[in-house]
Amino acid sequence: MKKYLSLYCCFIVLVHALSFAQSTNSALKIGRLKYNGGGDWYNDPSAEVNLLNFVQKQTLITTESKYEFVEISSEKLFTYPIIFMTGHGTIKFSELDAERLRLYLTNGGFLFADDDYGMDKSFRQEIKKVFPESELVELPYSHGLFHCHFDFPNGVPKTHKHDEKTPQSFGIFYEGRLVVLYTYESNPSDGWADVEVHGDSPLTRDEALKFGTNVVVWALTH
Repeated sequence: MKKYLSLYCCFIVLVHALSFAQSTNSALKIGRLKYNGGGDWYNDPSAEVNLLNFVQKQTLITTESKYEFVEISSEKLFTYPIIFMTGHGTIKFSELDAERLRLYLTNGGFLFADDDYGMDKSFRQEIKKVFPESELVELPYSHGLFHCHFDFPNGVPKTHKHDEKTPQSFGIFYEGRLVVLYTYESNPSDGWADVEVHGDSPLTRDEALKFGTNVVVWALTH
């Protein structure tokens, strides 16, 4: 069984490497991660579309501004340099999900997870399956992600009040590279959605989109 799993993993790494090589000559897409557990992984489908449009206007990155979801079990997972997940409810990773997600992340992939108020407990529990040896560590305001394109001297902006706690950003590092970014009590992805969805002010939406741009720039350059 271990022999077959090893061969399978080697095959996936090859697919992953080829896909990322091809992606360097194509427009950037972000995959919305579809996960099990009952949480609304699918909410605010306009979020990535608006972010990718904004990124193309504000940087030299060419984007394909569309909403695409991807399951962990799909080979398409390895075609996205960045995957995004959010929701209000429970997340559940199977053993195979955790193995595949780890493979994706340790071979160049990047995960941005944004708590849409309610997924914090299960996200922390499930990401531990992916990186049992690592902890989510809070990023200091001096971290380069907050300054790589737009400047955020106080870290992630507070898009929505939630419990009115201080917004925080956490990360998991693998061999010195930030592979998982998790934002808590901030919810910038809500600010990416169409204006009529949450009714955020132009300033709030602009801050959220600028922060999302920093995430994209950092993920692609580090």
